[in-house]
Amino acid sequence: MKQVAVLLAPGFEEGEAIVTIDILRRLHIGVELVSCAESRAVVSYHDIPMVADATLAERLDTLYDAVVLPGGPQGSVNLAANQDVVKFVAAHDAAGKFICPICSAAARVLAGNDLLKGRRYVCSGDLWQDVKNGEYVDAPVVEDGNLISGKGFGHVFDFAFTVAARLLGDEAPVRDHADHIYYRW
Repeated sequence: MKQVAVLLAPGFEEGEAIVTIDILRRLHIGVELVSCAESRAVVSYHDIPMVADATLAERLDTLYDAVVLPGGPQGSVNLAANQDVVKFVAAHDAAGKFICPICSAAARVLAGNDLLKGRRYVCSGDLWQDVKNGEYVDAPVVEDGNLISGKGFGHVFDFAFTVAARLLGDEAPVRDHADHIYYRW
């Protein structure tokens, strides 16, 4: 079974995290919620408390098939400022694992720490205007090698289904699932 780490920093966009977790788990992809704080308890952008499965400190040496980075104005700032997050993402990128930022995470976390490496990406709002180390593409989801980026919360289903399809290596079960929940993908 494929395994995914969803990195939750204080202020994370809960809709981006929860929908992605839900879709991946429905498709029998293992998901571990990883707190990028001192404890497993993390409070979201809209003050919803969540309890992660583990802290990043406990999982620094674990290699997942994909790393999902939800956005959120404060969440992505907190992810970008955390040097353990930067090391964790860089290690997964170097190993060819999927790096999956959504919303502001591509611009703040990846570009802000020189992890875009010239790849094509999408992010929310006008954050792309300050990015110097990637090529912005205005689309709901942009794929470039092992980088899968999503524009934002309004496109979270497109993002989650794309991540699931790439992890499974097969779009058929993902399309069946999208049809099952009445979502055109």
